[in-house]
Amino acid sequence: MTSAPDLRLPRTHFVGNASPEELDGWAAVADGVAAALAEDVLDRDRANADPRREIGLLRDAGLVTLLDPAHLGGGGAHWETAFLVLRRLARVDASVAQILAYHYLNKSNVSFTAPREQQDVWYRASIEGQWVWGDSVNPVDPDLELTPAGEGFALNGLKRFSTGASVGDKILVSAAIRGGDRDGQFVLFVIDHRKGVEPLGDWDALGQRLSASGSVRYTDVRVAPEEILGQLSDEPFANMITPGIQLAFSNLYLGIAQGALEQAREITRARKNAWFLSPADTYRDDPFVQRTFGEFVSRVAAVEALADRVGRRFDSVVEQGSVSGLSAEGRASIAVEVAQLKVVSTEVGIEVANRVFEVTGSSSAASKIGLDLHWRNIRTHSLHDPVDYKKLEVGASFLNGTVQPISLYT
Repeated sequence: MTSAPDLRLPRTHFVGNASPEELDGWAAVADGVAAALAEDVLDRDRANADPRREIGLLRDAGLVTLLDPAHLGGGGAHWETAFLVLRRLARVDASVAQILAYHYLNKSNVSFTAPREQQDVWYRASIEGQWVWGDSVNPVDPDLELTPAGEGFALNGLKRFSTGASVGDKILVSAAIRGGDRDGQFVLFVIDHRKGVEPLGDWDALGQRLSASGSVRYTDVRVAPEEILGQLSDEPFANMITPGIQLAFSNLYLGIAQGALEQAREITRARKNAWFLSPADTYRDDPFVQRTFGEFVSRVAAVEALADRVGRRFDSVVEQGSVSGLSAEGRASIAVEVAQLKVVSTEVGIEVANRVFEVTGSSSAASKIGLDLHWRNIRTHSLHDPVDYKKLEVGASFLNGTVQPISLYT
């Protein structure tokens, strides 16, 4: 017999804010993983293979359980810390950072969607199994259906852009139920790699090549009732996933820009001589080179300051929703702040990753240097959803107080 939920408990374990010690400690862990990834990042990018060894590095470092409840053996960290970790990894390998970002958001559906009394069961199993969570949730490709079959359901259809599904231990799936007493419900559920699950390995993009974002075909996949996390709804707190994933994207773009700047600095400092018309003896002392770097560093620093502020605010809003509830207006407020960050992180990131070639010179375009990796990654991922619509979201809120409809993009 299932006991009634304790209504005195917060709705999730996400409460409070990160301490400086938490942030610094996990940043150091992320930097250690990033250093290991940096050793062969170009070779791995060119191989375009599923990043299974890389996932092992995340597990060994404790990053896959970073956000899980401490009382169950998880890291007990906060969202601000998770976003910082993603940023640090993205400086070197944005593909692996993307998989980890989706893992964090996918698994957090346990908190945002599942009943409180079931959450510890899911988290305990995930911590003990060191599960990595991929997904098949792409909302603009809804071609998945669950049909009643015996005591459970059968899943059929094709889902594109299933990030992490081919390398994850669990796959978060969204699908509509067709038939039976739950006909028409749109639900989230969690399955593993069982009979009928077929990753197609068709991800072949310009960048983010190791993000394992290919399609998955599902053919008569058995889904048990207890594998359903819950039904999707328009309830504001349950839909904090969207500002969360957009905030993760913004930190990916910021990390890519920081990585491009760091590599460009190394290249420029190593260059001998200077342009023949320059008053300086070396490129690093050329006033135009210094001016360009000064512009880039300043703009990236501004984006970083905004990212830190919004990341901390996100934790506060999640705690508010968990303890006392969250209104549509409250959710819209944090969503607009995230949209502001998404706009500037996208545009600054793309510009920096593109224009660093102007100060690193023609030799930096050599394939062996790999400076193009940063631009290819951000150019690819920034197309996930149109940044113009984020500008529209911010402008409509500023001018008219407009609240966007709750969705997996707004």
